[in-house]
Amino acid sequence: MQTTWKGTISFGLVSIPVHLYSATKEHDVPLHQVHAKDGGRVRMKRYCEEEEKEVPYAEIAKGYESPDGRTVTLTDEDLADLPLPSKKIIDVLAFVDEGEIDPLMFSKAYYVGVADKAASKPYALLRDALVESGQIAVTKIALRSRESPAVLRVHDGTLVLQTCIWPDEVRPATGIAPEEDVTVRPQELRMARSLMETLSEDFDLEQLHDDYQQALQQVIEARLQGVEVPHEEEAGEAPDNVIDLMEALRSSLRRAKDAHPDRTRAEETETEAGDAEAGDAEAGEAEEQPPPRRRATAKKATATKATTATKTTATRTTASKPSAATSKKSTTAKKSATAQKSATDKKSTTARKSTTAKKSTTTTTRKPATPRKAS
Repeated sequence: MQTTWKGTISFGLVSIPVHLYSATKEHDVPLHQVHAKDGGRVRMKRYCEEEEKEVPYAEIAKGYESPDGRTVTLTDEDLADLPLPSKKIIDVLAFVDEGEIDPLMFSKAYYVGVADKAASKPYALLRDALVESGQIAVTKIALRSRESPAVLRVHDGTLVLQTCIWPDEVRPATGIAPEEDVTVRPQELRMARSLMETLSEDFDLEQLHDDYQQALQQVIEARLQGVEVPHEEEAGEAPDNVIDLMEALRSSLRRAKDAHPDRTRAEETETEAGDAEAGDAEAGEAEEQPPPRRRATAKKATATKATTATKTTATRTTASKPSAATSKKSTTAKKSATAQKSATDKKSTTARKSTTAKKSTTTTTRKPATPRKAS
């Protein structure tokens, strides 16, 4: 990887010799300027108006034309000798939270590598301190004939220097956003959030690709092979969904759900509830308030129903409780039945004993006599 810049990071009294490497690479199809009539290559020549001839690149310098028409010539030596402390030193000015830098200010990114082995430990110290604190370092650097603010942050265990534009180079956004007060209903916001969650499911930034470059390559191949150039189908007009925003959100959500069939039933139920609530809210806005007399009648009917229900409950409770006399009679009857049963059992036991005694006496009486011996 080609080195873009060589210098030192100054972190207090700690110095880290580093090299910068371009961290990004834009991919595009190289196109040249040609003569449309015959395809001849058109080249830009360095032409001197004073001498009216082409001059070589080695004789080219930078110049500045003042408002009164005078021209000042600046050579490479003049630019190299500018009294800038940031020309070879990346001086860490402060450490701030990343959210304090507006992303509009970010420009080009460079990987920061060590210039020698001795720089490894201070390099790791600064990197680990940034990771532990969750902050970024604010610096300044002179790069490619201009000084720029920059930040040092960590990406995949490597220090990254990201150049920025100056704060006064960010244009104000005054008058661009709608100035009138716009009210967004809660159900519209919930529907929009549901659509956002559905579109974000299984999103992988790595799968994005450059459709323009692919289409341009197809056209070039078609020209080289002498076949018909592919054309994109004519797109229809964009729907005007400003008037019925809720219907546009519902249609968008249905389309997103078709593209993401793995959506859980819980999310669908939540969306349906939001739709129902939105419909109820819209119906509630159109429904007129009932007259006061009707409300009084409704209250009276409600009170009558409550009184009737109370009486019915009291009647049922009274019928379900037995009287004291009934309970006493029931207890006396139970005791009488128990006494009769006891007497019956006693008589039965006495009869069984008498029968047993008679059987025993009969058996003793019938015992055979012993025969007498002959004389």
